[in-house]
Amino acid sequence: MIGLFCDQLHEEFGTWPIAYIPYGGADFGDVKAVAAAISDGDDGAYYDAWNAAGDRLGAEADAALVKGHVATARALYLKASAFYGTSFHPLYGAPVDSRLTAAFRKEVAALDKGLALGPHPAAPLAIPFGQTPLPAYFIPAEGFETKLRPLIIFNNGYDGTITDMYFASAVAASRRGYHSLLFDGPGQGAMLYERSIPLRPDWDVVIKAVVDFAETLPLVDAKRIALSGWSLGGHLAPRGASGEPRIAALIADPGTWSIADGFREVVVHKFGVSPEAAADLGALDQAIIDKMDAFIRGNRQLNWKVVQRGFWVHGVNDLRAYLASTELFTMQGRAKLIRCPALIIGAENDALGAGAGAFFDALECPKTLMHFTAAEGADGHCEMGNRSLLNGRVLDWLDEQFETLC
Repeated sequence: MIGLFCDQLHEEFGTWPIAYIPYGGADFGDVKAVAAAISDGDDGAYYDAWNAAGDRLGAEADAALVKGHVATARALYLKASAFYGTSFHPLYGAPVDSRLTAAFRKEVAALDKGLALGPHPAAPLAIPFGQTPLPAYFIPAEGFETKLRPLIIFNNGYDGTITDMYFASAVAASRRGYHSLLFDGPGQGAMLYERSIPLRPDWDVVIKAVVDFAETLPLVDAKRIALSGWSLGGHLAPRGASGEPRIAALIADPGTWSIADGFREVVVHKFGVSPEAAADLGALDQAIIDKMDAFIRGNRQLNWKVVQRGFWVHGVNDLRAYLASTELFTMQGRAKLIRCPALIIGAENDALGAGAGAFFDALECPKTLMHFTAAEGADGHCEMGNRSLLNGRVLDWLDEQFETLC
């Protein structure tokens, strides 16, 4: 625990950009200065401080661009995007806070400005998907911007944005010689914030549309397309790969069998529900639902994860409906359908990664289990304390898988 922020929820979100330092998303002094500006302030103060920092960076980028300093402007715009994106997570929930949408639009605008600069600009794309196209970006491999290369499709989780994926994963992939495709699926980013489209369990439908689109990109080696999911993407990506044979390699960080199982364990051990009664969380007795609801709402972190985030992302209004929805997000009957090589990741001190080993055991495809530890500074959810180590090992593994396909 770094301990820069007075409030624990602010600490959780406000330290995300530290993971992006090796990839240009922040500097430690930036984060420290924002934390000092917030001090013991509330979520409004948190929002204001990050936005003020984003505005400052954006203004510096504008001034640099006027003077012809394109590289400086690009870096500042991209950093500003990360700061705007960090500002609004505590404001999650329906109805949507106008401050959230305002900051998100600033985030996207700064990202677009930054990616548009340089010798090989990247522009916003739209992946055909029913009546509502998925927002996306194609990030070319450094040094191979005009050449056929393998592609990694990066799959977000519950509350990350495209900017988060860019700094956490895509920059490292680009430096290694991989093209990247970043997108917002249902329940993520613009699809949720501005279009009110909730998460869906049949993620294979989403990934099919993304791969269909990827195959139209002239620089993509269609025989070497990897799918990499982080956070809840550690469940969504395997579900996607289970129905998409064109995926040549799968990465799940952390490998997550289901959403409901974590709640099921709490229901049994904390609320004394029998395993049989907990088999279907949506059918729990109302008295248990009421106790759970009071417990969740009485804890700031749990209230954010379940009520603010979970209800909104799943498109529900109460705990019973949310729990019933989580039961649909499972790899039961799907894990055996994955045929490509799979990398399942788990980290010490990450509760969501506790089941990675069992998930690994259930797979019948070629598979690798990778573990990260506190001794390496890479424990915790998504190894945010040491993304460089995570990216290095994951990309080494992917190099080895794709060498056999050359």
